Amino acid sequence: MNELVAGGNVPLPDGAVTLRVPGPFDLSVIVTGDSGKVAGDGDFVFYNQPATSGARLQGDTVTVDGRRLRAGASRVTVAVSPAEPGTPLGRLPAIALQVHGPGGRLVARFTPPRPDRETVLLLAEIYRRGPGWKLRALGQGYADGLAGVARDFGVDVAEDEAAQPPGAGPLPSAPGGASPSSAPSPPSSLDGFLPLVNAARASVGAPPVAFDARLAAAAGAHAAGMAARSALGSQDADGTSLYQRVVAGGYAYLAIGEHLVSGPRTPADFVEYCLSGEQSRRTVHSRAYTQVGVGHTTDARSGDVYWTALWATPFTQRGLAEWAAAVLRLTNAERTAQGLRPLSPDPLLTVAAQGHSADMVARAFYSHTSPDGGEPWHRASAAGSTHRAIGENIACGQRTPAEVVDGWMNSPGHRANILKPSFTHLGVGFAGGGSAGTYWTQLFGG
Repeated sequence: MNELVAGGNVPLPDGAVTLRVPGPFDLSVIVTGDSGKVAGDGDFVFYNQPATSGARLQGDTVTVDGRRLRAGASRVTVAVSPAEPGTPLGRLPAIALQVHGPGGRLVARFTPPRPDRETVLLLAEIYRRGPGWKLRALGQGYADGLAGVARDFGVDVAEDEAAQPPGAGPLPSAPGGASPSSAPSPPSSLDGFLPLVNAARASVGAPPVAFDARLAAAAGAHAAGMAARSALGSQDADGTSLYQRVVAGGYAYLAIGEHLVSGPRTPADFVEYCLSGEQSRRTVHSRAYTQVGVGHTTDARSGDVYWTALWATPFTQRGLAEWAAAVLRLTNAERTAQGLRPLSPDPLLTVAAQGHSADMVARAFYSHTSPDGGEPWHRASAAGSTHRAIGENIACGQRTPAEVVDGWMNSPGHRANILKPSFTHLGVGFAGGGSAGTYWTQLFGG
């Protein structure tokens, strides 16, 4: 199995290969010849036209069989875009491509650098090389939606402004003029909730939070799940966590907090309850959060009202860099206190660390060993690192850099990595989602 970085390539086995990107994304495929242009609209595979000769789209998976492509086809480009058109990819979970050969064998993985405002990413291309086929990791972003990608590859584009949200580009044409339906209207804030919480925040000098419809939708659905089973908890009956629900709804976060409560009858009662305990009051007052959503459902059997409030700060590349820098700073403070030289930031180790945090979220595991057997030194090498000594710390569930470094320092094995004299460099990764809510990685090199 190969861990690819942008520009890396790998030979593909004979036969059909599948490319999968889990999460709130849509995949698209563009079939071209040596000219780099399509031969016709049939070479563009997307949600309204899910198949062409040799390529088929089904859910979060694309299957490509080079032997069955149309005559003259020499390249298949795979693009990923948000399932909710117009949403910047930087707001969504990390993109993690998995490539499988015949029989389901994992051939390669690619976690591209996190996009920011781009709404489409050219993820990978399958191209003919002699008698066989290879895959190259790309990671090229577009800010003008699928329409921009389609134009670059020679696909005719039809304007259909009524079928898309404001700010989205024109949609690629499709047989019969079909277009995706518009998104449902976002739910509104519960009467009185936002003024009450912002008044409470103002009393301690904290800035106000803004209402977010995606958080509210996730909160409402989670409250309904708790009411259906008459029990509080962060997981639904099927094991889906509250954090997975948030991410699946298109909200990528850097910081998150929650209130799960039953009993209060009104928003005012709910806010009063949240302010009654030290820990829950700290969440209401926290400067770490900039947005909030709330939902409630009544249990028809008992009459109890179940509430969920979600507090969060959306993911940004700048925010991620600040958190990584904070982890490095706190780690170096521990080393300095022991008379050790500070670690230097390492961009290649950072790529590998970020990829592992994203992978743990995407594939729902928590381990130094990935499901296909990859180890920390494999990930470092795949990212291009030449350090001879590699060490790794991982953690999940901690909400801040200070909390995660403190946790590592209180664990003998993790502490030993932080204070190892021979380590000279550090990469830091973070991803939100999964069952624990947050996943952290430190990758040391020396």
